[in-house]
Amino acid sequence: MDKDKLAGYVNKFNKNDEETVRQYIGNEDVYAWMKEQVPYFECSDPEVEETWYFRWWVYRKHIKKTADGFIITEFLPNVPWAGAYNSINCAAGHHINEGRWLRGGKAYMEDYLRFWLRGNGNVRSYSTWIADALYQYCLACGNFQIAMELLPDLIRNYEQWECSHQHKSGLFWSIDDRDAMEYSISGNGLRPTLNSYLYADARAIAKIAGKCGDLKHEAEFSHKAAELKQLIQEKLWDKEIGFFKVYPLESKEMDIMDWNFSSVDAERNVCEEIGFIPWLFELPDAGYERAWKYLRDEQGFEAPFGPVTAERRHKNFMQEHSEHECLWNGPSWPFATTQTLGAMANVLKDYQQDYVTKQDFFTLFSHYTHSHYRIDENGERINWLDENLDPFTGEWLSRKILESWKWKKEKGGYERGKDYNHSAYADILISKIFGVEPQDNGTIKIRPMIPENWEYCKLGNLICQGRAFVICMDKTGEKYGKCGLQIWCDGKLLIESESNLYFVK
Repeated sequence: MDKDKLAGYVNKFNKNDEETVRQYIGNEDVYAWMKEQVPYFECSDPEVEETWYFRWWVYRKHIKKTADGFIITEFLPNVPWAGAYNSINCAAGHHINEGRWLRGGKAYMEDYLRFWLRGNGNVRSYSTWIADALYQYCLACGNFQIAMELLPDLIRNYEQWECSHQHKSGLFWSIDDRDAMEYSISGNGLRPTLNSYLYADARAIAKIAGKCGDLKHEAEFSHKAAELKQLIQEKLWDKEIGFFKVYPLESKEMDIMDWNFSSVDAERNVCEEIGFIPWLFELPDAGYERAWKYLRDEQGFEAPFGPVTAERRHKNFMQEHSEHECLWNGPSWPFATTQTLGAMANVLKDYQQDYVTKQDFFTLFSHYTHSHYRIDENGERINWLDENLDPFTGEWLSRKILESWKWKKEKGGYERGKDYNHSAYADILISKIFGVEPQDNGTIKIRPMIPENWEYCKLGNLICQGRAFVICMDKTGEKYGKCGLQIWCDGKLLIESESNLYFVK
């Protein structure tokens, strides 16, 4: 770790910060915490490097010690719709995917997982992918003890979703608000969100059951995952235009006669960014990739601070609602952008298609990086993370609305969305750009996808399955002494190559 560089970032972030809420690690302690916990990263793109450290600086603000152990919060101020200890579960998957890379993440993540599955957390308040996140955490640790411990709770959670939300078709019904996506154009119905999350959870439960020698549940949940995958591909795919959509339905008790999107009311028949979520979990078979042509379409999801959450060609795109500040009918949400980036990386690495390229991914990642700022009252550009963005100007949109309403207490009060922990950033860099993919057989697959315009980059002090990794790339050899990619494990140089697939045993 370059201590001077880290100190410079921390001092900058602290100087520009109004510490409205202090939880377990305050600003006075954050330097020591980051030095101990955060993997080292440097890059020839200064905004990517700065955003890496800014996001970890924000993340630690949300580590909260409670009577039930550590949890990770979403909002810093208390909000009326939260559960115990101001907890909200909808971004728990992002929290766990990010937190698994902390060098001491076990202390936080395992308390947090038990809180949702055995403690006072309401794990079904919103939809989320808790079993999949737990499985990914265990892959990074190389230890499945906590997954095996919590298997009965994972099974119970899934079965309760079946009791409360399963439609007679076999798909799952949800309210858009319970997907944390208020005022979407499509509204309530059979949505790619909850269905994809439960597919991923069923698949993870099956794998965890297999590790426990529980053949009954391994077979049962493998079947559930396969059945749900088939239904999503058959029922939520608009064959005419080629996109996964919400099938609008006001109640899970309602029948659907023809399963034809052409018969859906035009007010609610829409392509939304959630149609990319199935690829986040590598759900679709080959043959559905044409959906990705809409990502860079200027009447689809393309925008300077996008992607937008609903296609621009729909007449209800960015429609205002005077009573609510959080809209999913077009604004850009870091929550969704994180999912889309993860899904897109999977498409580029694991599917054969020519609709999106690596350069498209890097462009979107750059848009995302550059969104982590705002212009303050003094006209200075400062690091910032909030709820959602105007996709054309980059202004934090819900913040603008809440400020115009004089920070109403019932809406969460002053600067409710400041340092909003509802997305991920470091995990995209580690697992997708540097391509660190721990496997369940004790190997680690590394498939870097490094932007062409980076002259150099380095990820160091990364612990995966108990081993310490350094991955670096240097185009000229001037920065790290050798040209090309180097992968080091526990101080030993493993590879110097221009290839893009490695296995570490």
